Amino acid sequence: MQELPLFPLNTVLFPGGALPLRIFETRYLDMVSACLRTDRGFGVIAIHQGQEAGNPPASIHPIGTLARIVDFDQLDDGLLGITCLGIQRLQVLDHRLQPDQLLLGQVRLLPDDPSLSPRRDHQPLARVLQDLLEREELRPYSRFLTPNWDDAAWIGNRLAELLPLPLAVRQRLLETTEPLQRLDALLAILHPYTD
Repeated sequence: MQELPLFPLNTVLFPGGALPLRIFETRYLDMVSACLRTDRGFGVIAIHQGQEAGNPPASIHPIGTLARIVDFDQLDDGLLGITCLGIQRLQVLDHRLQPDQLLLGQVRLLPDDPSLSPRRDHQPLARVLQDLLEREELRPYSRFLTPNWDDAAWIGNRLAELLPLPLAVRQRLLETTEPLQRLDALLAILHPYTD
């Protein structure tokens, strides 16, 4: 178990995925500075109820992802832009609010997904993902990826990030511990479009 700063968001980050963020609140500027200074990560946690900015969220989902900052830059609007990479799923066992309104969590890192090859019936999903990653607007995202087309977890995680899915569906896919089950769920969602 370890203590990590938590960044509650209205999105889900999966292991191996890249997430660009615009940082403007003092608590998160301080968190980014500390993470860069100490080479530590932070937890990206989906908001269950509440808002991203301002007051801390009323509730967060218990499963999220350890993230590490892999790039940062000052944006044209003067805000800090960072790109973080999803490292490993985590479970928030407890959390508390610091005086600066930063959420700190007692977390346990969860095991990596088993390395399994996708089944033949999952091939349409790989084709959908290939088509998505070839899109011009996703080039900034895909430059941080390490493709592994033989890994069911990698394919499922990328599709879960990129498809326009509701937050609750993405969260369920993150909480799924079997990569082939994740692909089966995505296949069911995309079935009308892949025939």
